Amino acid sequence: MSDPDIIVTEVIDEEAAAVIGGGLDSFNDRSVGYSDRQSLAVLIKDPETGEVLGGATGRSSLGLLFLDLLYLPESLRGSGLGTRILKRFEEEGQKRGCRSAVVYTISFQAPKFYVRNGWRVFGEIPCAPIHPS
Repeated sequence: MSDPDIIVTEVIDEEAAAVIGGGLDSFNDRSVGYSDRQSLAVLIKDPETGEVLGGATGRSSLGLLFLDLLYLPESLRGSGLGTRILKRFEEEGQKRGCRSAVVYTISFQAPKFYVRNGWRVFGEIPCAPIHPS
């Protein structure tokens, strides 16, 4: 077999995601001898329309809780709702046996929010977004 092509793309189709994610999942399962990964979402919905307004998404796996995204529209910020979402996310992680949790956030997003809610900073990488010319 000749060397495989290396392609850089901004499009991640379902097949590519399945090959990469499935391959890593299989490797992890073989390495630890079990599979316990589960997706997790805590959603905030409009009570009248049922429309999703924000919330948190992530997953649990191997005793770790991964918080991938947490978003609230500006109109709902500052009311304690973000903390309630985070607590529900953490509680579900604990029910699933997670002993630690990981989130990454950028300086202009919400690092202080996580610290106020008991999360610890374990590393920092400077990020100064570059504005297109």
